[in-house]
Amino acid sequence: MTVRVFRAADRAAVPWKNGGGVTREIAVSPEGAGMDAFDWRISLADVGAEGPFSAFSGIDRTLTVVEGAGMDLMVGGQRTLADERYRPYDFPGDVETDGRLLGGPVVNFNVMHRRGRTACLTSVVRGGLRVVVEPGSTVVIVAVDGPTVLEDARVTLGQYDAAVLDDSPGSLRTEGHAAVVTLRTR
Repeated sequence: MTVRVFRAADRAAVPWKNGGGVTREIAVSPEGAGMDAFDWRISLADVGAEGPFSAFSGIDRTLTVVEGAGMDLMVGGQRTLADERYRPYDFPGDVETDGRLLGGPVVNFNVMHRRGRTACLTSVVRGGLRVVVEPGSTVVIVAVDGPTVLEDARVTLGQYDAAVLDDSPGSLRTEGHAAVVTLRTR
């Protein structure tokens, strides 16, 4: 199994595109791609204030609240209550989106992928899982609550550490919750 590990302690906080907060990039493809050139991008965002989301043309987004009470989102005039921790919420990134905090600051796990170019499935698991990386796919695993062990690779991830798997099946065991993102660039 090919596993690349990215430790949370090594991530720099970067201002949001709209200047309203900070994000910590976990992984991006192609590697080193900027905000206008990625096929997919995974990050953690610290949200301490209410306001508009940055717009990303041609991008679909998945937001998962991993700390805090959640957010009341207005996405293209439709209300989405993102108040269940560890539940992914999907929405288009190029539609006007505004967020209101439900009880103070939150940390969101964010997945963005280019519509029509990348297929994406985000889930949050707890316990054991057999991870299969299909040819041409990438799986990103992030420990969002408690340690996660990649048994076959003998790797332990602490909170917010990530592993990128590019081939071969493997076993995942979590003591907390782990976000598992499967990506396939077309």
